[in-house]
Amino acid sequence: VKIRSNLNETVFFYPNLMTDQDGNVVIKFKMNEALTRWKFLGLAHTQDLKIGTTTKEVVTQKELMVMPNPPRFFRENDEIEFTAKVVNLTDKPLSGNAQLQLVNPLENLPVFKWEDNPQFNQNFTVEAKQSARLAWRFKVPDAADVPVIEHTVLAAAGEFSDAERSAAPVLTNRMLVTETLPLPVRGHETKSFVFNSLKNNKSQTLRHQGLTLEFTQNPAWYAVQALPYLMEYPYDCTEQVFSRYYANSLATSAANSHPKIKAVFDKWREYQPEAFESNLTKYQELKSALLEETPWVLQAKSEEEQKQNIALLFDLNRMSYEQEAALKKLQDRQLANGGWPWFPGDRDNWYITQYIAEGLGHLQKLGVSGVHDNPATWQMVQKAVRYCDDRMVEEYEYLEKMVKEGRTKWEDDHLGYMAAHYLYMRSFFLEDKSAQATANGIPEDKGRNYLPLAGKAANVYTYYMEQAEKYWLKKGQYTEGLLALALHRTGKAAAAASIVRSLKEQSLHSDELGMYWKYPIGWWWYQAPIETHALMIEVFSDVADDEQAVNELKVWLLKNKQTNHWKTTKATAAAVYALLSNGDNWLLDSQPLDIAFGQANASNAQDWQAKILQSQKSAEAGTGYFKVAFDGSEVDGGMASIAVTNPNNVIAWGAMYWQYFEQLDKITTFEETPLTLKKQLFMVENSPTGETLHPIAEGGKLKVGQKLKVRIELRVDRDMEYVHMKDMRASGFEPINVLSSYKWQGGLGYYESTRDAATNFFFSFLPKGTYVFEYPLRVVHNGDFSNGVTTIQCMYAPEFTSHSEGIRVKVE
Repeated sequence: VKIRSNLNETVFFYPNLMTDQDGNVVIKFKMNEALTRWKFLGLAHTQDLKIGTTTKEVVTQKELMVMPNPPRFFRENDEIEFTAKVVNLTDKPLSGNAQLQLVNPLENLPVFKWEDNPQFNQNFTVEAKQSARLAWRFKVPDAADVPVIEHTVLAAAGEFSDAERSAAPVLTNRMLVTETLPLPVRGHETKSFVFNSLKNNKSQTLRHQGLTLEFTQNPAWYAVQALPYLMEYPYDCTEQVFSRYYANSLATSAANSHPKIKAVFDKWREYQPEAFESNLTKYQELKSALLEETPWVLQAKSEEEQKQNIALLFDLNRMSYEQEAALKKLQDRQLANGGWPWFPGDRDNWYITQYIAEGLGHLQKLGVSGVHDNPATWQMVQKAVRYCDDRMVEEYEYLEKMVKEGRTKWEDDHLGYMAAHYLYMRSFFLEDKSAQATANGIPEDKGRNYLPLAGKAANVYTYYMEQAEKYWLKKGQYTEGLLALALHRTGKAAAAASIVRSLKEQSLHSDELGMYWKYPIGWWWYQAPIETHALMIEVFSDVADDEQAVNELKVWLLKNKQTNHWKTTKATAAAVYALLSNGDNWLLDSQPLDIAFGQANASNAQDWQAKILQSQKSAEAGTGYFKVAFDGSEVDGGMASIAVTNPNNVIAWGAMYWQYFEQLDKITTFEETPLTLKKQLFMVENSPTGETLHPIAEGGKLKVGQKLKVRIELRVDRDMEYVHMKDMRASGFEPINVLSSYKWQGGLGYYESTRDAATNFFFSFLPKGTYVFEYPLRVVHNGDFSNGVTTIQCMYAPEFTSHSEGIRVKVE
């Protein structure tokens, strides 16, 4: 019997055929061996681009055909009914014999001995022009013994015969599971943790792979590592030119503020290049998906290049040159009226100009030199502030016209977002009447940053300040923060205090995440969460003078950096400014954590402790990051306990990663992280009102042909980026949606990729909330199958991972 094995879906593709002088083309090819209907597509064109097309169909068939229906894969220890169809295209009934041959092609040996499986040889009868069903039932062997099964179905009836051969992999029913326990510890806190799933493990089939303990002892340095993004942003718009100047100035200030900080930069550059790796490329051995299998390879490369540039950023000679170059470019781009365009050649842009003036005010407040030292630079600042004054006067004059026409009233709310931003920017260049800048309530002499309000601008400023006192409550968090600072600096202490009190009442508090708000999601500059939170730090530092609240707010900002890559120059600039300019200088904290690992009475406790102390001695400079790994033979339940004492002001965070191999259907749900998964299978039935769903319990029985729906419920308690979710399925199920595509659901965008053994979901940004994902399957084989589990992991912070439980399903 000749066996058909060339089952490729494309027979040929000839893109460059030439006709003879009579316009004929001769195509020679060897036909593939799949018995099916083929489509022939032809496209021809002349030299003057006249086009012709043709479409024909070709059918390949035999009088007797065998058509197997193999699964995409086998999973070890499943019991499956392998089916095929025998087709008779003759005019008379046929009786014959069919065989299923299962071979391990790597060793060219049968998977089963014939005496063990007599049902692999069976007789059939098929009527003329009809088909008959063939079925063989067997238990899939271990993947370690047979990693691939080559299946051949042969059928013979009299003078007719046919056979088809193909192969499918055998997947292991054991899976490497990574369970994690996040270990956040606040400043000056002692905290104990218990890894309950490790402590309570009673499984007889589980095999330990290893346990890893990691800690970042000072995450504040991650903000400093984000500075090169401001420096190296590729676009040459005016905002980015200013961002380069801003980053250089912040870096110079940080490097010169303390010799200890400069020493960290030098150590990174000389001895610890791993500090420059992207968080997406770090810890590959602890992640469920290789970075190369995700859509985020370029993001990781971009962040890694950005971090490597820190070695250049903190070269003081280069910083000086870059500052001068950026300032010169800003001076050249400033228009005669004092405004800046977004890009050269464009008209002046009010927001861009106001944003740059605000940034220069930030640098002045930080004590960064350079602006006043250069007369040309100070003149540039004066022109920019005057430009913003003029724009506000124009806004006021338009309002004046509306009032005269009776279309509005002076006492109505006319305080827009740009006006609030103007009041904040202007407060940097006015007499500081805040409590911190006065003695005995008497304002000090005007500083050299003072730029008086000239002409009509003084009346305009007074009007909008009165509006701020009256209408601040309806403006949203970012605008309220701007107004609180503007009012505070100009002696309106009561109104500023009211705003702070209101903001504090609206705030949320978490032992792990610190103090934060439920930020609105939007595309406007006043709806950006990182910039808003950075402003809140400034508010509670300057207005409330609340050191505890400032530290709580800084905790949230660093925890946000743990699971997110700050992607805009504005967000990065705002966050770094907030961390460096308010409260204690967390960059100086460098005391090692005191870690008591494992139960004190454990026989190996001293060895474990020595290993941790040794890793701490070689920790990464600045961040204090270290990692210690224990082999699978060392892991036991005594490692489930850990107590951590943090002697520093800054929050520290870490995680324990427990990796083990376990059978899929014995894996239990893991719920000890901020990600929680629940997976359910539903049977879909049609009713007069449409499709209805009926849940399938463990061991529930299904039938071939039934439609199923997978429902995955995901809960996440914080915003995360670069999250990968993988849902495995039984080998007896076939996905109905086979095309990968980007999808939107309830405001969440994600990429869904269907593969042979699982469906993958990739979330570039996963906001806090609860989400439900559904997709359909079809039951195609009888048998007893392991349905696998659903896993999820944040690729940026792999300590945040979770998985559902595994179940078995029966199809009869």
